[in-house]
Amino acid sequence: MRQAHLGYESRVNLGSYYTPPEIVETAWKMIAPYLRSQTTVIDSACGYGDFLKNRGQTITIGCDIDETAIGIARENSDKVRFFETNALHNVSRAKFGIPEQSYLIVVGNPPYNDKTSLIRQSIKRVDFDIDDDLACRDLGISFLRSYNKLRADLVCVLHPLSYLIKPTNFKLLKDFTANYRLIEGLLISSWEFPESAKHTPFPIVLALYERDTQGMAYNSIRSFRFRIDGQNDFCLSDFDYIAGYVDKYPKKPPTSDYTLFSSVVEGTHHPEKDDRLFFWTLRDINALKRNRTFVENHSANTIVIDKRKLDYYAYIDVFKRNLHRLPFYFGNCDVLIDDNLFRQYKSAFISDTVNHHPFLKRHFQIEPIEKQQAASGLDMYFKLLFGEHHL
Repeated sequence: MRQAHLGYESRVNLGSYYTPPEIVETAWKMIAPYLRSQTTVIDSACGYGDFLKNRGQTITIGCDIDETAIGIARENSDKVRFFETNALHNVSRAKFGIPEQSYLIVVGNPPYNDKTSLIRQSIKRVDFDIDDDLACRDLGISFLRSYNKLRADLVCVLHPLSYLIKPTNFKLLKDFTANYRLIEGLLISSWEFPESAKHTPFPIVLALYERDTQGMAYNSIRSFRFRIDGQNDFCLSDFDYIAGYVDKYPKKPPTSDYTLFSSVVEGTHHPEKDDRLFFWTLRDINALKRNRTFVENHSANTIVIDKRKLDYYAYIDVFKRNLHRLPFYFGNCDVLIDDNLFRQYKSAFISDTVNHHPFLKRHFQIEPIEKQQAASGLDMYFKLLFGEHHL
């Protein structure tokens, strides 16, 4: 059921984005083989109760901090135990009346709201208590941690794919990943959710985890083959990435660069007198869509380019102009590259970069080629690089 009672700001802070029925049904198809006698199913951020199906489980529990949502869920759901409470505070099976011997399945679309993200930062706040061992900058990670605290046997929830594929996020999940193994993952665009922002889509995974004392390592995620509905699967390890070839983030300046940094701070730096080249900080593909590449002025968000790697920064610059070729599920990935293939088409990349940034021409060793020839070379490169994923 489509969410109707929350305003935009409340929806952002509660992470309340309600789930289309076809995705709910897909989640239950994933769960079905694991239902057994003495099974408890809980959605600890149930909203209007869309996930609270009766499929033969012994106990069904719905919980939400939102009083209005719980009221609507009560009207729409039968034989469900409801709790209007904060599911991230004083977490235990006893809090929800879950028998210790019961096989516990968690299902749902828990909130995600990264307080450190620049997107909608001006209205983000979390003003409810969270257990110390669950607290994190992102509510979604706190919810995943809470499932481990409940000792859930099976977890089938939606969350950003970035939780798994970005090493920093994966480390934040260490208590969860130490006790769970990903057994199925379906990739879904954020555009599938009616109330989500309609700008750059990001990948969400409908993930099925099984409790396993061996847990999972990041390498297992890199080699995991995620499903894409109606298309081919997606695996991180199928590609090489630009992080192995360039500096993605600004480095702390050595002593020899102190004069440059001081002049930037004091406003006395004159780029036209400085032969350095600058590039905007790199994060992931979706950030590249929003951000610049080559920039004329130094700042805290720019990289001082090692000119021995300039060809690769030109590669990123051209990659940005070809992001329309990639489907949504690459959004949180690093820039893809095939270095051997790039070397074959390097003149096309440099020609395109020089065409867009003429001031760079004197810095390259390769002579630019004719514009149409460069476009043809780039088209061939990206078709070969992306393969079956090419749009």
